[in-house]
Amino acid sequence: MASHFLLVVLLVVLVASILHVSYATTAYDVLEKNNLPRGLLPNGVKSYILKPDGKIEATLPRECDFAITFGGQEFKFRFATTVGGVIRSGSIHEVYGVRVQIKFGWFGLRQVDRAGDQLTLQVQQFTQSCFD
Repeated sequence: MASHFLLVVLLVVLVASILHVSYATTAYDVLEKNNLPRGLLPNGVKSYILKPDGKIEATLPRECDFAITFGGQEFKFRFATTVGGVIRSGSIHEVYGVRVQIKFGWFGLRQVDRAGDQLTLQVQQFTQSCFD
């Protein structure tokens, strides 16, 4: 009787571990499942949290900087150790923790949208009055 119980326990543990592996995903998988490229996050995401309402937060091991040249112009991106937003199919909005350098200023990335093979990035608007 004890051997049957042990066999059942081992079988339950085995099935549970197989199911856990099949449902385990990475932050990069979440991007792909939402029709966004894996490259929106730098390599090395340590952990992530995805809530039912679409809020996602990823933790990186350290701040990350990299540059992309597009149309002859270089764009520098800076990722904080914690980045996130609200993800939906083909877009992520309310982005935080990501900044992009355009010309001489750094701007927060607000939203990324995908239409086919084209990505559209929206940055926070910057307004400053010189005459108060």
